[in-house]
Amino acid sequence: MCGNNMSLPLPAIVPAARKATAAVTFLHGLGDTGHGWAEAFAGILTPHVKYMCTHAPIRPVTLNVGMSMPSWFDIIRLQTDAEEDEAGIKQASEKIKTLINQEVKNGITSHRIVLGGFSQGGALSLYTALTAQQKLGGAVALSCWLPPQHTFPQCHGEADPLVPIMFRCLTMEKLKTLCNPSNITFNTVKGILNSCVQQEIMDIKKLIEKQLPPI
Repeated sequence: MCGNNMSLPLPAIVPAARKATAAVTFLHGLGDTGHGWAEAFAGILTPHVKYMCTHAPIRPVTLNVGMSMPSWFDIIRLQTDAEEDEAGIKQASEKIKTLINQEVKNGITSHRIVLGGFSQGGALSLYTALTAQQKLGGAVALSCWLPPQHTFPQCHGEADPLVPIMFRCLTMEKLKTLCNPSNITFNTVKGILNSCVQQEIMDIKKLIEKQLPPI
């Protein structure tokens, strides 16, 4: 299976009100862009934090009968035993790590960077955070799973029809073997489908204020 060799478009950026001493990199879901997330983060601005909402490249997606759309990697099926685009996941992760490294070069230390994402972007953020050489300030993953199959706060809609809640249990158990369980928080939002609500945005705000205080 071929991975994704395309470069990433320039991200939608919500700049810090003053000199940025911390950063949040957020990855959107399948078929989306970073613009809507940039608007959401503009509503919870923290003066010293820079928000970067990265756009995925356009690529065919097997799950959607080969249609081309913004996608971090290919998705074949959404079952626990499905084949996965491991090469694409790894290549996309390396691109995100390059963005993180650039922020470090710009003067923001890695432990002052939080990585997050929604659905497919959340899956990539979890994988990237767990495989990054630098120690990040944290990761926030909304309505997602940890690829490849086989802490970091998460929120998941109880009625999500796209990413089954069963993935939550598998992901949580796996994370507990990889991270300190006391650093992992999981929130289930009742009645929410594969979407994000204001409650989750406020949960992200609390995480950012806790993990990225002013210095």
